[in-house]
Amino acid sequence: MSRRPAPRLRRPPSWLPLDPYLLALLGTVGLAALLPASGAAADAVGDASTGAIALLFFLYGARLSTREALDGLRHWRLHVTVLAATFLVFPLLGLAARGLQPHVLTPDLYSGFLFLCLVPSTIQSSIAFTSIARGNVPAAICAGSFSSLVGILLTPLLAAALIGGAAGGFSASSVLGIVLQLLVPFLAGQLLRRQIGGRLARHRKALGYVDRGAILLVVYTAFSEGMVSGVWNQVTWPRLGALLGVEALLLAVMLALTWYGAGRLGFPREDRIAIQFAGSKKSLAAGLPMASVLFGAQASLAVLPLMLFHQMQLMVCAVIATRRARSFTEQDPAPPGAPFPRRGATGKIVE
Repeated sequence: MSRRPAPRLRRPPSWLPLDPYLLALLGTVGLAALLPASGAAADAVGDASTGAIALLFFLYGARLSTREALDGLRHWRLHVTVLAATFLVFPLLGLAARGLQPHVLTPDLYSGFLFLCLVPSTIQSSIAFTSIARGNVPAAICAGSFSSLVGILLTPLLAAALIGGAAGGFSASSVLGIVLQLLVPFLAGQLLRRQIGGRLARHRKALGYVDRGAILLVVYTAFSEGMVSGVWNQVTWPRLGALLGVEALLLAVMLALTWYGAGRLGFPREDRIAIQFAGSKKSLAAGLPMASVLFGAQASLAVLPLMLFHQMQLMVCAVIATRRARSFTEQDPAPPGAPFPRRGATGKIVE
């Protein structure tokens, strides 16, 4: 008898971003559900989270090249388009979803959904997917950086105007907290960039762990507060399914608007790619710290829509970027020796 070869395990498709960081986020949520910090431990975790957020934005400021940002201003039409998509079109769509409550989204979930629409765009994932799709990578770098800078001030102001008291204790002091906790450390990092920027560049891997660790600490703090206050009793599985459906529709609309809208505005293909990926995403790294300040004990529900949207945008944009790269090589193959990143390392993207 001939022996049949042992079946081989199929590897997942290259376009499917099995995100280890998502698993870490889910594990952190599970830890907060089983062992939430309370009492003195909650105070200690909260103080550590505040310090971690300040360190995170200090490192952002120290690593951002001021010269690159200034050079990018020459492509102002592209950046204005991305900013309009992030801080104008997204919020308008969020406001249009107000009619979905309370039958589809609860008021708390809707507040989190609207907050998602106010968060700035990403940097790392926009660059990665733009590079894979053979788009304008320098424009994506600058567009993501400008969006993050503008969002530090504009996101809390938009939240004050559009969310208001629904943000669970939101007030003018919350805006001041955002400035002190995010903007001041960022500016301090910019001032010290010449002194420490080179050292930071040599330890990018270690800094990546610092970035992710800070975000995990923020997630644990937010979900611990939610468990202690009992806000999770308000969420049911049908509500979560409805939220996923609404977010899928939101992402599809923004991907279509940024791609075809940029085409109608006369942008070339490379710029349209950068606009689509920078203008359709929302930053988990920037949104979580802001939500912890703005929403307090309600932050766990407020960041849930952002966490779900984060993973959804990675998976969908990975497929789009791969297809754009394939269509580009079929129509206009790259010259020999030209760099062509066929696969994106989305597993390490935390934005």
